[in-house]
Amino acid sequence: MAKNAATHPSRDRLNPVVFHGSVAGIAIFLVFTMLFTERAGAFFDAGVAWVSTTFGWYYMLAIVAYLLFVVVIGMSRFGSIRLGPDHSRPEFSLISWSAMLFAAGIGIDLLFFSVAEPISHYLAPPDLAPESQAALRHAVVQTYLHWGLSGWGLYVLMGMALAYFSYRHRLPLAIRSALYPLLGKRIHGPIGNAVDITAIISTVFGIATSLGIGVIQLNYGLTYMFGVPETLSVQVILIVLVVILATISVVTGVEKGIRRLSEFNMLLALGLMLFVLFSGDTLMLLDRMVNNIGDYFAGFVAASFDTYAFADEGAQEWKMWWTIFFWGWWIAWTPFVGLFLARISRGRTIREFVAGALFIPLAFMMVWMSIFGNSGIDLVASQGVTELGEQALNAPQTTLYTLLEYYPYVSITAGVVTLLGVVFFITSADSGALVLANFTSILSDVNHDAPVRLRIFWSAVIGLVTVALLMAGGLEALQSAVVITALPFSVVIFAIMVGTYKALKLEGSKADARRMIAGSAPGGDWRERLDRALDTSNRAGAAATIEHAIRPAMTQFAQELESRGQTATVSEEHAEGESLPNLTLQVSFDEATSFVYQVCPQRLRTPSFIPADDDFYVRLDVYLAEGGQDKELNGYTRGQVIGDLLAEYERHLQFLTLTNQQRGTVQPMPGTIGEPPEDTL
Repeated sequence: MAKNAATHPSRDRLNPVVFHGSVAGIAIFLVFTMLFTERAGAFFDAGVAWVSTTFGWYYMLAIVAYLLFVVVIGMSRFGSIRLGPDHSRPEFSLISWSAMLFAAGIGIDLLFFSVAEPISHYLAPPDLAPESQAALRHAVVQTYLHWGLSGWGLYVLMGMALAYFSYRHRLPLAIRSALYPLLGKRIHGPIGNAVDITAIISTVFGIATSLGIGVIQLNYGLTYMFGVPETLSVQVILIVLVVILATISVVTGVEKGIRRLSEFNMLLALGLMLFVLFSGDTLMLLDRMVNNIGDYFAGFVAASFDTYAFADEGAQEWKMWWTIFFWGWWIAWTPFVGLFLARISRGRTIREFVAGALFIPLAFMMVWMSIFGNSGIDLVASQGVTELGEQALNAPQTTLYTLLEYYPYVSITAGVVTLLGVVFFITSADSGALVLANFTSILSDVNHDAPVRLRIFWSAVIGLVTVALLMAGGLEALQSAVVITALPFSVVIFAIMVGTYKALKLEGSKADARRMIAGSAPGGDWRERLDRALDTSNRAGAAATIEHAIRPAMTQFAQELESRGQTATVSEEHAEGESLPNLTLQVSFDEATSFVYQVCPQRLRTPSFIPADDDFYVRLDVYLAEGGQDKELNGYTRGQVIGDLLAEYERHLQFLTLTNQQRGTVQPMPGTIGEPPEDTL
């Protein structure tokens, strides 16, 4: 007999192992840092030196491999696959999406480094003569390397993997899900917990580093404008205030607080950038920007592999505090930004996602860094503003304000920079708290976010870790901690690459199988087919089709499969606010992908061009494991439903034949739409 089950969606709940394991690791760090400040600072310095010396070459290769992988996937036939069901479409407009990419992935660090870093590379380059023509030309290009395609390739890789496995295969929105093709259901056990804990700790340090840099920038802005002292106590107060504001924002969710703040900040940053462009030597800045972009792309491959192996010890130390720090920082931010990108990118194709998430932020970053960087370098090199150069090397948080003193309306522009810093600070903290809360929850629906109280908790934790790192030695401690904690997670990213490729390869085989086995909706008299095309059934009509055609057809088909030795299950589930059930037929195979055929009622507004008695009608849409099929069953007879079931089942069998799956070589993807993870905690 077929197995009939009535399932009910579970409530969102805490993942106790991941939550307590992460909190324990962070608590140990906080106690060590706050009670043994000097020892912690020395430990961080020694740790980053060891990582840079021992694994510097590995970081350089890894960053290139991550970027190459996403570019190849985006350009391949897998690029047409949607990050969600086949019928899904993007939730956010291109402008809103771009604004959130920009705010979450770059944020306040652009203010801190936009003037200071290019000037530093001009005054103290690793392997060129300081203040030379070559250093002048290379300074902004070196900055592009640290902020460009290399780092965003990491974000795209993680965002693509998380969105694909969560929104297309209904796995939890967590790092472990991307390892399903390698580990199977073991991702719900100790290995998966360890992966998520590693990701969370790495993420906390990455966010804290960014916020620590941000609070240093913000503190100076308040000093510049209002005479507020630059002290640790003031920075702690600022962190508390910003965390409170971030908590208010994160409670409102992505759709309201985070999106609106991101859009506001993008417009404000764009206005400031255009002001500097047109108030300065516009033609010089445009000429240099085009030159910088050309040099960046022309020398990208060589620069990406440059370990300064033949340079002196000074260049090696420069690499440790600049390039290796940035690569560790990008890796540490990858779980956070990757999950946030997945959260806002549901419905886009892989190709759209890769192209947009790589090149939209890159374009803005290039223009921003070139305008501010070349403006600062020109003041130092051509106008003899030595104060700005000294600040870039010793107090980078001051450089943007000093630059603006040489432009009109400095009182206004300084206020804009400070406001930008506050809002960037908030958007980084609130989106970070949202992501960490989701990482430590078991969500009944991947489209949900974690409970509000958990988001508030993680906002507070981010603030505490930031304070602890500042107490341990300020910026150097922040840089050291992020490089150290990123190392183990970089290995997890390689496993995610392998798992994602295997899953996409299986998906390609399934598409090949569907093309090889042609099939269409059950036939019948042409007048009946026309009736179905124009059908706008009310709820009673849809209920009758479910009761007299779909449910008995699924049950009969499952019983027949059971009689032939296969495992078939028919289940029903009521979506929230919907009285008609979702019906699912699942056929399970040992070590192979399950067959899923689901019918979901959808209440839609009646089209104006079709005469009807009601403003709304109900569709009975067909979903397979990969999403909607643009097929509607209203008015079908039992025999026609069985015919459609059989056609889809034949395609699935052909898919399994093409993939030629062997036990133990490839983990099948989960088959059931909405299948909850096994609760092995």
